[in-house]
Amino acid sequence: MEKVVACPYKRPDALYRLICFPWAGSGASHFAHWGSLFSSSIEVSSVNLPGRDSRQGEPFAKDMAHVVNEISSVLLKGLQEKPFAFFGHSFGSYVSLAVALHLKEKYGLEPIHLFLSGAPTLNSEAFTYLKTAHGVKDEDLLANLEISGGTLFEVPQNKDRKKHLINTLKEDSRVLHTWSFEMADGNIPFSCDITCFNGSEDQQARDLEAWHDLTSGDTSFYKLPGGHFYLLEPSNEIFLVKLITRYIEHAGL
Repeated sequence: MEKVVACPYKRPDALYRLICFPWAGSGASHFAHWGSLFSSSIEVSSVNLPGRDSRQGEPFAKDMAHVVNEISSVLLKGLQEKPFAFFGHSFGSYVSLAVALHLKEKYGLEPIHLFLSGAPTLNSEAFTYLKTAHGVKDEDLLANLEISGGTLFEVPQNKDRKKHLINTLKEDSRVLHTWSFEMADGNIPFSCDITCFNGSEDQQARDLEAWHDLTSGDTSFYKLPGGHFYLLEPSNEIFLVKLITRYIEHAGL
């Protein structure tokens, strides 16, 4: 389980579980440390896809179905035991949605809250770019990453690490390209509340209102200072942790 879902701060007595899904090209390490920031009522885990971190020697996932099935099979028992919420950033938001849809359809399980961060809506040009970035030239992909990432995101200067990042970004784009989701008329997939976050200077995730179509529950929107990687700013991270905690604990009442 640990190679697929990292949970370095285990809390067996926690009332809730928060599962985090990282952005394209990254592994579990950033969100894994969130476990030390949350209260004892919430246990935090972070998803780690093949080809990165402790799974760097494994072949990349070929499609979203493989990603969803692997994550769901690892998480299923724990999610059946306690209420859970999902948090995803950018590419991770779409993976979290795909997993949530699968769990709802196959097992009748639903998060008590969905947190979508830096995620352009499915009908946006920015989402189309994410799905087709695997066909972009390396230098153009890096240029876009540096522009959207701003000062908080550093592209590795080491040649091998930079090449691995590019490969990982493109493989994640291929995964996203294999995923399609269309709601049937009158079929709203979720009843849980959804909260959307984005950076005030993020040109990718500007119009997020369409996310409210995914649920019959409440939808809220927060714009925090910064660009696409606004969440790497410590003050924004503190805000996220406090707000997510409040929403999760309130949902459990």
